[in-house]
Amino acid sequence: MPFDFAGRDLVPGDQAKCASPAAAIERAQGMWRVLGHAGAAAFVRVGFPEGHITVLRTFGTVPEDFEV
Repeated sequence: MPFDFAGRDLVPGDQAKCASPAAAIERAQGMWRVLGHAGAAAFVRVGFPEGHITVLRTFGTVPEDFEV
């Protein structure tokens, strides 16, 4: 999930599904480093619609308490 600045606030972009945790980390890093977002986070969601979320890795500027 990418994050961008809107004024002084960070706003989340669209979530993307990935085939594996490693792919999610690579995609998040690319969103931050290559596409120029303020930051990005890779996470795994287990269960839907309510379930457990594990943040795998963050890049750049990401809110400390972001909700997915």
